Amino acid sequence: MTMPAVSPFVPWIPTANRKRRHVLDLDDFSAAEIIDVLDAATSMKEVLGRSVPQVPILRGRTVVNVFYEESTRTRMSFELAARTLSASIMSMTAKGSSVEKGESLIDTIRTIQALGADIIVIRHGESGAPYLAAQHFKGSIINAGDGRHAHPSQALLDLFTIRERLGALQGLNVTIVGDILHSRVARSNIWGMLRCGMQVTLCAPSTLIGDVRMWQETFPTLKISYDLDAIIPATDVLMGLRLQKERMHAGLLPTLREYSTYFGISQARIDKLPDHAIVMHPGPMNEGVEIMPEAADSPRSVIEAQVTNGVAVRMALLYRLSGEATI
Repeated sequence: MTMPAVSPFVPWIPTANRKRRHVLDLDDFSAAEIIDVLDAATSMKEVLGRSVPQVPILRGRTVVNVFYEESTRTRMSFELAARTLSASIMSMTAKGSSVEKGESLIDTIRTIQALGADIIVIRHGESGAPYLAAQHFKGSIINAGDGRHAHPSQALLDLFTIRERLGALQGLNVTIVGDILHSRVARSNIWGMLRCGMQVTLCAPSTLIGDVRMWQETFPTLKISYDLDAIIPATDVLMGLRLQKERMHAGLLPTLREYSTYFGISQARIDKLPDHAIVMHPGPMNEGVEIMPEAADSPRSVIEAQVTNGVAVRMALLYRLSGEATI
């Protein structure tokens, strides 16, 4: 299967006020579009708080989750979001499907289309797979994570959680610390955060930052640091990233102990944050490596809120792509 060439550093193409058909990344979202989704998610969160959390908005529509990679939070979140909106929901994983018999992505998408699907939520290990799917599907595609490239719904739920806790996005200082090199979450968050007027600093060992020149050419205001302790006192949002050992094919770190010493989110580091600052992590967490248990459970932590808010944000995306509204 040949995937289209998709760089983590795709140029931004403004979408003006056109109706959106797919959500493949945040690189083509304007700040106004992002805020519109967050506002819609606020309404969806109200629905989730009702005694009977269900509305008939997507009754008669079919949403299909196609997950070629394992997932807990994202897959279950999209399933709950679709069910809350009264959509019919089907789920497919690579294991136990025709994929194991050699069926191509394109053939799988065509089969799902023939079954009457309206929206496909796809996670794939190859960067660009959702873009390929979008070329062969008449409905809408939501990228639930593709390789090292993008994870737009995660970035939107992160932005929603930050705005919910801190009241605004503009002008906040965000530090993203961890495995930047392999992180689709970091890439989508950078697009969304910078678009919303936030200052973003990447912090990691040099081996986990990636191509510094490319980062700086693509995002001129992006900052890079190799000293977490130096930047913590000015950080409003501290976001840790999981060390993706399954994507590491070389000795990028001397030891996990050394990484944790210099870049782990500990209670001592949390104590140096401003009083209003929050701690985030997209999950799953390697507790004791990139974040300590006491830090994950700290009053500053909004990690559980991220999971809860993910349902509301994904409800908003499904609603917007359903034809009932425009982004």
